[in-house]
Amino acid sequence: MNSVNTSQNTLTNSLTTAQRLVRAIKVASGEFSLILACCDSVTKQQEILKLLKEFSTVAIQAIKLSPTDETLYTTITNSISVCHPEGLIVYGLESVVAINQLLISTNLMRDEFRKNLHFPLVLWVNNEILCKLVWLAPDFKNWASTTIRVAVPEDTLIQNQCPNSLTKFNTYSK
Repeated sequence: MNSVNTSQNTLTNSLTTAQRLVRAIKVASGEFSLILACCDSVTKQQEILKLLKEFSTVAIQAIKLSPTDETLYTTITNSISVCHPEGLIVYGLESVVAINQLLISTNLMRDEFRKNLHFPLVLWVNNEILCKLVWLAPDFKNWASTTIRVAVPEDTLIQNQCPNSLTKFNTYSK
């Protein structure tokens, strides 16, 4: 009986997350807005993306980054159709080999996003990528209107720890 309740709660949480994403995309319709969706489970991300495709009335395009992608902006502009989507979801950041360089270039190109992309951009990140975004692309990350955190049952989590920056600061201040 507990597995039925857990499965039902998981589906309810996924639906709620999908609804929050659609609402955030609708609110920012027609203009650039950065929305971060943070989830450590690729399976959960795929489940929510599937729900978005099934139930959303908004035309949302999805792009999966490849391990060899080097810049986010160029990858997006080369992938979107001539007609801009109502919303764009980019996922697969955790698979990018040169993620540090991609994030640094994203920070440098941040003004191009606002100038040329007139739709909400949802970046799927895990906790590790979110930490890297804070450290390597702080100006870009600060544009995030919201971060939607996806609850994942502990038994399915992959433990990704952020570098403990406080320890570094405490070491230097002693």
